[in-house]
Amino acid sequence: MLVDSHCHLEYEGLVEDQSAVLDRARSRGVGAFLNISTRQSEWGKVVGTAEREPDVFATVGIHPHEADQHADLGRAVLREATDHPRVIGIGETGLDYYYDKSDRSVQQDLFRMHISVARETQLPIVIHTRDAEEDTLAILSGEMEEGAFPALIHCFTASPEFGRAVLDLGLTISLSGIVTFKNAREIQEFVPEIPDNRILVETDSPFLAPVPNRGKTCEPAFVSDTAAFVAELRGVTPEQLAQQTTRNFAQLFNKAGL
Repeated sequence: MLVDSHCHLEYEGLVEDQSAVLDRARSRGVGAFLNISTRQSEWGKVVGTAEREPDVFATVGIHPHEADQHADLGRAVLREATDHPRVIGIGETGLDYYYDKSDRSVQQDLFRMHISVARETQLPIVIHTRDAEEDTLAILSGEMEEGAFPALIHCFTASPEFGRAVLDLGLTISLSGIVTFKNAREIQEFVPEIPDNRILVETDSPFLAPVPNRGKTCEPAFVSDTAAFVAELRGVTPEQLAQQTTRNFAQLFNKAGL
């Protein structure tokens, strides 16, 4: 069994035929899906899909692109949303200085607020970081000193130095289809360094379709292609990689009860 630890089932390209999308993934051995939210207005839909589909779970959170529109989101609102039995994680949240769609200080404030809720609830926080390694690491390090919280870097595209630093903080690293791209040599060389108990795989669908599906709308089914590629990089069989990543997901997102 595989787990797609990060997908956006409510996004255009997947939501129009969501049931078929899920069935295609199940037919390729995907046994669980984490449906990620990026703005408050979609929390209801994300959670609704998790209520309807027993193998789909949900997160609640605010993507850094949406930070300006949620600058006044109270901590209590996010905290209350995590009480739902199908919500097993917080995010995605973090920092994105590549597009700079929201004020950086607002991104940082919301990131810290998400961490605070993760620390209280001990639900894993799903972190997006792009062109913001220094600030992301500074916030994570400082917040860890205030009290530990479970966390992962999703869709890892950062430097090996950043990867080693977040591993030292106890974080998990999730790999998307980007790892299969020809220009991802640095990421590919780092993959064998990730400890067996700290690695996940994901699609980030409908984005970033892995080889051999480049150019297509990405689907959760494609996590099997990413997993097979990662298994080869790590010198294990696809079955071993599936067992490792599924076990890691179950331990990190323990509210899922897998």
